[in-house]
Amino acid sequence: MAPPTVLAKTSSLPRQQRRFLPPLHSPEHRRITASFPAELLQDFFGGADDAAHQPLEHSKKKPQEPEGSPTPVARQVSDETLVVHAGEKMGNGKSSTDSIATPVVSGTTHWFKNSEDLIAFKEGLRQSFEYGRYGNPTVKVLEDKVSSLEQAEATLVTSSGMNGIVATLLSLVPPGGHVVTTTDCYSEARVFIRDRMGKMGIRSTFIDIDEDMKSSLKDVLAKNDVTLFYADSPTNPMLKCLDISLVAELCHKKGALVCIDSTLAPPINQKPLTLGADVVLHSATKYMAGHHDVIAGCVSGSEALISKVRAWHQDIGGAISPNAAYMIIRGLKTMALRVEAQNRTALLMACVLECHPLVERVHYLGLESSPWNHVASRQMTGYGGLVSFEVKSDLRGTMRFIDALEIPFIATSLGGCESLVQQPAVMSFWGQSGEEKAKNGIKDNLVRFSFGIERFEDLRDDILQALEKI
Repeated sequence: MAPPTVLAKTSSLPRQQRRFLPPLHSPEHRRITASFPAELLQDFFGGADDAAHQPLEHSKKKPQEPEGSPTPVARQVSDETLVVHAGEKMGNGKSSTDSIATPVVSGTTHWFKNSEDLIAFKEGLRQSFEYGRYGNPTVKVLEDKVSSLEQAEATLVTSSGMNGIVATLLSLVPPGGHVVTTTDCYSEARVFIRDRMGKMGIRSTFIDIDEDMKSSLKDVLAKNDVTLFYADSPTNPMLKCLDISLVAELCHKKGALVCIDSTLAPPINQKPLTLGADVVLHSATKYMAGHHDVIAGCVSGSEALISKVRAWHQDIGGAISPNAAYMIIRGLKTMALRVEAQNRTALLMACVLECHPLVERVHYLGLESSPWNHVASRQMTGYGGLVSFEVKSDLRGTMRFIDALEIPFIATSLGGCESLVQQPAVMSFWGQSGEEKAKNGIKDNLVRFSFGIERFEDLRDDILQALEKI
């Protein structure tokens, strides 16, 4: 059973990102659905302490208004509702049908009624589409939905997460620019920044996410004309966490943009733009799509920045297909439910593993033992479904543990309905030198477990029996 102090951390959520509706099956939710009088709703939503987070903010009548005047109501919509309706019923999107499901518009080109109609489109006087590489009605719904969740002015959906990373870096960092990133950012992004962008005359500096990161970043910013700070938060697979607000403050003082890859923390758990980041990236393949069946990426930020990324994206041809966009729209509708289940299962399992005699160390932001727990608890509303841990064994013993598991698939990726497990030394870092693996904290006995939506007790029992096989 998990220590009470660890489980208590789930209530220490940053207030500015709390969702407005109580979790399903919580005492508050049962109390509301069991009886529905107005005074009960007022009791739940009307507390002064949570005034800024009520689903409905009722404006009081002004003294000069006559009795019976209508009272305006300002609506605040929760993430749970936005994932279902944003970009569709809630939004400016227009459909030629009355279908509840977003239509898949597969046409690659769109026609205009006459020349005046075309000129109106070109001058931005009417919204329409011209060619599939530049935009698509189904893709636009997805982009609007993600923008609502990220609290962004604009979003660009791309054919893959890596395509989004490349388009963002090429559009925001000019030749002669300087990128600061972290040593454990996504490996392919790291190679692109170091090798590909290096050949374009773009300099790069890598710093570690550790207790000295603040001083390291300040030093780099002081000595260089930095264009962009780029980093993953949380990182994969060691689950380190950036203080995004602090990084944004330091970078903005020097005129540098901040780009956060938040793939491991979907917008249900973290909203980097609200913390000061300029751009947020996701591999939409993971938590957003949620079913291990579609590849995509997305980039969100201000209209000014995303328009620059969009121009590069059109040049490099990373358009997503309308069918893939539809699948992500459908996946997003259940994201809040899935992520809440994954948050819960991962936290409980991390607690169990931390107390197990055959486990040396557990990496999970929801544990007080994590060096980054204090940062994560301020800026995240959930800690995600990924847990990394080191078993008390060697390479072969860890392989026996992996092979003894019955529920998860041995596979890369994360965030889907099915649990996945991998041994990074054998999968993601296979063929790399011992020095390279050590630099990234990768040990032979490290296990990365991405929890799906299976029942917690089944996953727990499966992991416990497999640990006995090492």
